[in-house]
Amino acid sequence: MRHAPFGPEGCHIGWTGTAGDGDGGAARVYLHGLGAASAVYHAHVAAVPALAGRRSLFVDLPGHGISDRPADFGYTLEDHADALACALDAAGVRGAEVVGHSMGGSVAIVLAVRRPELVSRLVLTEANLDPRPPLTAGSSMIAAYPEDAFVRGGGFEETLERVGPVWRATMRLTDPTALHRSACALVRGTRPTMREMLLGLDIPRTYLVGGESGELPGRTELTAAGVAVRTVPGAGHNVMFDNAPGFAAAVAARP
Repeated sequence: MRHAPFGPEGCHIGWTGTAGDGDGGAARVYLHGLGAASAVYHAHVAAVPALAGRRSLFVDLPGHGISDRPADFGYTLEDHADALACALDAAGVRGAEVVGHSMGGSVAIVLAVRRPELVSRLVLTEANLDPRPPLTAGSSMIAAYPEDAFVRGGGFEETLERVGPVWRATMRLTDPTALHRSACALVRGTRPTMREMLLGLDIPRTYLVGGESGELPGRTELTAAGVAVRTVPGAGHNVMFDNAPGFAAAVAARP
């Protein structure tokens, strides 16, 4: 495990990874979604032949996984992106292919705008692009609680009971304050929005959607702006679990 300082004094963001075999390809940086952890969601995919050989970093965003969870941190999308930049700076990574799932995709977009030298390509797996997601979305359900009610009033425990076993496995290791503030940040979104930032970027961009997730809002607009939109069959929101070979092939394919 490696780590780098970020935010409040004494706090560190952590990552694990592989060194690669020196093929000269850009490092791949894998980012998890809300209440998740990067290695859990991506290590099995990064090891398949189509993706193996590159240097791979599995970064846990603040409050998640192996990273620190300061109580006096904002956990906005911008805060997460700045902490991620600290990790990539410490790792000596430039021009990475950033593979971000759900909230991690939103953070990747913000990183690409704020620190463009760190990102050469984005692969976004069902990333949040718009504020105010439906009330059925995980972030909206968490953000519906006031912070104190979620952290100390039973909301965190109620949420753990409500979500499925896959998400629960990593969510239970996530700091409740970080989880709530991150969810609120997703609901609030950014200005300009994540979608607007993505449309304006001039780097290769791929957006992956699970075939069982329904119609992707704004798909025509994304395609017209040069975003390669790919549907992975037989998959829902957790594409890398539902169809790992299809997910790996989509990540490996160039736009």
